Amino acid sequence: MFTARSAFSTIGRRAFSVSAQQNSKVTVLGAAGGIGQPLSLLLKLNTRVSDLALYDIRGAPGVAADISHVNTASKVTGYDPAPEKLKAALEGADIVLIPAGVPRKPGMSRGDLFKTNASIVRDLAKAAAQHAPNAKLLIISNPVNSTVPICAEVFKSKRVYNPKRLFGVTTLDVVRASKFISEVKGTDPANEEVIVVGGHSGVTIVPLLSQSNHPSIDGAVRDALVKRIQFGGDEVVAAKSGAGSATLSMAFAGSRMADSLLRASQGETGIFEPAFVESPLYKEDGCDFFSSKIELGPEGVKEIHPVGKVSPYEEGLIEIALKDLAEDIKKGQEFVKSNP
Repeated sequence: MFTARSAFSTIGRRAFSVSAQQNSKVTVLGAAGGIGQPLSLLLKLNTRVSDLALYDIRGAPGVAADISHVNTASKVTGYDPAPEKLKAALEGADIVLIPAGVPRKPGMSRGDLFKTNASIVRDLAKAAAQHAPNAKLLIISNPVNSTVPICAEVFKSKRVYNPKRLFGVTTLDVVRASKFISEVKGTDPANEEVIVVGGHSGVTIVPLLSQSNHPSIDGAVRDALVKRIQFGGDEVVAAKSGAGSATLSMAFAGSRMADSLLRASQGETGIFEPAFVESPLYKEDGCDFFSSKIELGPEGVKEIHPVGKVSPYEEGLIEIALKDLAEDIKKGQEFVKSNP
């Protein structure tokens, strides 16, 4: 399992490695924001990245200049907000990450967030469909349950949609779950793995504690743990007193997902990550997309694993999640049809 400990020990080794570097271009759209800056820094530390392209509506060249001083071999270029610059940032990209948009603030619902971020993600998806149609697209901008379907509809309209290459980044949910369960049980989070399925907001997030190292967790302790995993973002928003959201932990999660895809694309096997992708698991419930355990391969999605055996309690959580998730997905799909 990829953990925080292994991430930073790996980064330390990579930063001063003299081994041959893989050639991969990674583009970050929204690179000067709260998620974009630490995400860009973590990608600069990854020696699988040879070309790092940073784009934003303001500040990307400055971010690029700053992290270009980090002593790893990758080239970093910052792009100003102009159509030809966006094109240059995207062309030839192997992976495109989109953390662009506004963060959630205290009292702001995912619906409120949708009103602003939907248009931003739609427009960036149009550019990606035109200039990097074969890139693996990682959507971080919230609400992921709706922004991923937005990207799918845009790519379909351009006739370049490949469901194996579109991912909603839900990695933070499993990162939180492994950390939070370790706090409950007094264990090392590096040794904890909790599968999280569903979506990426509130009750659509379903941690499968019955499949963890601690299936006996029950009652009030279980309920509190599940709620904390589902609403961990609210905890950060409140702690930052409106000054930001879960930007740093999300940057870590996004960099982990990008690294896993790079490893898989470069021939490494046995790589598994959660992701919100087009999935057959609950299509009959109106959920064209669903997050579950995914095996990654050179093309992106190699295999979508079934949810597996769950407890009656978790069956109830999934039932609740599916209702909200279907509405979120439909909202994203209809947005593009009404606002092409």
